[in-house]
Amino acid sequence: MRIELEKRPQVSKLFGLLSPMLALLLTLIAGGVMFVLLGKDPLDSLYALLVEPLLDPWSLNELAKKAAPLILIAVGLAVCYRSNNWNIGAEGQYSIGAIFGSAIPVYFYDWQSPLVLPLMLILGALGGALFASIPALLKTHFNTNEILTSLMLTYIAQLFLDWLTRGPWRNPDGHGFYGTRDFSPDEVLPAIWDDVISAHWGFVFAIVVAILMWFMMRYTLKGFEVVVLGQSDRAGRFAGFSSKKMVWFGFLLSGALAGLAGISEVAGSIGHLQPDISPSYGFTAIIVAFLGRLNPLGIIASGLVLALTYIGGEAAQLSIGISDKVTRVFQGLLLFFVLSCDTLIYYKIRIVWARVRTIVEAAT
Repeated sequence: MRIELEKRPQVSKLFGLLSPMLALLLTLIAGGVMFVLLGKDPLDSLYALLVEPLLDPWSLNELAKKAAPLILIAVGLAVCYRSNNWNIGAEGQYSIGAIFGSAIPVYFYDWQSPLVLPLMLILGALGGALFASIPALLKTHFNTNEILTSLMLTYIAQLFLDWLTRGPWRNPDGHGFYGTRDFSPDEVLPAIWDDVISAHWGFVFAIVVAILMWFMMRYTLKGFEVVVLGQSDRAGRFAGFSSKKMVWFGFLLSGALAGLAGISEVAGSIGHLQPDISPSYGFTAIIVAFLGRLNPLGIIASGLVLALTYIGGEAAQLSIGISDKVTRVFQGLLLFFVLSCDTLIYYKIRIVWARVRTIVEAAT
């Protein structure tokens, strides 16, 4: 018996719809096996991870807070990926955006004005875009692999953030704790609705940006340009599109949204800049983008699903006594099965039965 992949004559619309659901099902099965190997009841563990947080109103607000940066980053990455440019450094652009946006509270902490928060958000987006411009420049002028450069820059950004918050920007009145001064009320993203929805406005930003990006991709010339160049660079050149300009567009857009997510998280959920501001949002957003089929509206749903794994993982650590690394493994399994199941959109599985012939020769 031999298993082969046979290319379909045309893309399967059926598996285009079923692939994410099949990936989720396989992830649940593999996750259950993982919990069995850890000595935990699989049903109770999956319930604690994925269902129990949905029953608590406080957890729903936390779900929106966790989903906000994932959706913002993933929407930018989706546009970048559909243009065939591979930005893997959103985690670093997230950190640089948080640094740029926090510069105002650090250096002008006595400044009280309604302009402070909008300027922080603009600086955050600008910082992420500038940092993303480095791999764009290297690719367009030196033909450097953007996957490697964007990924390696992530570690530079994280170390720079760590140095700032433990050194020059460290709160002099922090009693030995690392991080900057606490932001003033004018420098903090307010809650959407204090008594009902305590999640900050970063979640609203994420939903609005996702809808705008969906509209751009579906109804504008720029969206058409992204799709054409992403599918065929040669066809794009015949249409008069520039692949180099698209590299810049994809990286600057994804970097700006990652930077906006960074300063929104710092100003909305944390309240000051500190060494650890992200549980790998930039890398998890890659899973969000592909689980959402690189569609901005689909990314809203997938962002909520991945945010649920964060909230459920934190709760499961207390309720069933598992490590926080289990959440990372669960997310990794989800990405693996998403990419694997997507293969069925373009290929079909064929089982070939071959007769085994045994030749026996008699030695004389």
